[in-house]
Amino acid sequence: MLLLQNAQIVDETGQLKKQDILISNGKITAIAHVIEVTSEMEVIDVASKLVAPGFIDVHVHLREPGFEYKETVKTGTLAAAKGGFTTIAPMPNVDPVPDSQEHLAHLEAIITKDACIKVVPIASITVDEQGDTLVPMEQLAKRVIGFSDDGVGIQDAGTMYQAMLAAKAVNKPIIAHTEDDSLKNRGFVHEGVYAKSKGWRGIPSICESSQIARDLMLAQASGCHYHVCHISAKESVQLIREAQAKGIQATAEVTPHHLVLIDEDVIDSQGKMNPPLRSSADRDALIGGINDGTIAMIATDHAPHSDEEKARGIELAPFGIVGLETAFPLLYTQLVKTNQTSLSNLIALMTKNPANIFNMSDRGELAVGKQADITIIDLEKKARVDSNTFVSLGKNTPFNGMELQGWPVCTIVDGHIVYQEKE
Repeated sequence: MLLLQNAQIVDETGQLKKQDILISNGKITAIAHVIEVTSEMEVIDVASKLVAPGFIDVHVHLREPGFEYKETVKTGTLAAAKGGFTTIAPMPNVDPVPDSQEHLAHLEAIITKDACIKVVPIASITVDEQGDTLVPMEQLAKRVIGFSDDGVGIQDAGTMYQAMLAAKAVNKPIIAHTEDDSLKNRGFVHEGVYAKSKGWRGIPSICESSQIARDLMLAQASGCHYHVCHISAKESVQLIREAQAKGIQATAEVTPHHLVLIDEDVIDSQGKMNPPLRSSADRDALIGGINDGTIAMIATDHAPHSDEEKARGIELAPFGIVGLETAFPLLYTQLVKTNQTSLSNLIALMTKNPANIFNMSDRGELAVGKQADITIIDLEKKARVDSNTFVSLGKNTPFNGMELQGWPVCTIVDGHIVYQEKE
């Protein structure tokens, strides 16, 4: 048994209160103001640090199999543990794509062998993510949390509609990368005044929002749970808000970087991601979305690349930044400390909400009977981001050198410590 003494937890009112938490057989077995210590308990005095449910990230790229020079299941899950994450969902744009029972089994074997936290796979929507032939969803459904062709948008409406019908039949969500290729214009940053001043080709917001509009109509017709990846545009937020008001089963995620940065913060390839960082008005709409519940969760879109790839210049470098090791302190510093959202809302966006939406009922809350997936955070700790200290193989971040506050110091999965900050 493990006893966490003097924990600060966020209660139902959003206030911090001191509690002891007892863990036994991988589950939380008691939470009380004081729990009496017995001889069989291992005791950790968390010294009034914040104790939260383990973070859940439904959108990461572990790159394995196929691209192990960028990241592996081992390094990616170690990075996640360091960032306070206890459950992550890797996207299927690897090689081979998990589009069949055989390919999914290959990925599962790597996860079983090398993951230090919980990893719940996502299968592709179409074979090899080519956008035409659907995967056998009924064969894969029980082993994945949903279906996504992340990295590319499904261009054909008929294919997407058939995918939604098939996903609905097996009670799984379509997790959509929304991008109309005909509107992308070979762009690599947000289409706006800043891009024009730099002579950079831009990607317009309608590249994202027009496909969301199409898909929301298809979701309404099919009855499928439709989940939008890494939402970035104010028009997209409004479309989802209106769809939810109509009773369409639509959910969305937003990344830490889209909540914190805008297009004018892009200096070089370290700020290049897809969807791109957009305007301050878009960022304000995203923050509004997480505060009114339109956007129910935060997902990092952790996208590691090699130094050589990111050194190719902004036009030729691949899209994406890493995010697992900086997500919480970044959002705590930039949003909570500036009163743009509450601590309780931030925690819900990273724990309870994704657990509820993706049917992970055994985790996401500090409650008796739940799995003991727990993150301990030092809200007073300040440190500068240093990509050289990242556990991830990817060092590609625009936040290097930024001082952040509120760092995870210990991560527990099923009652076992998987990360602990060195003294």
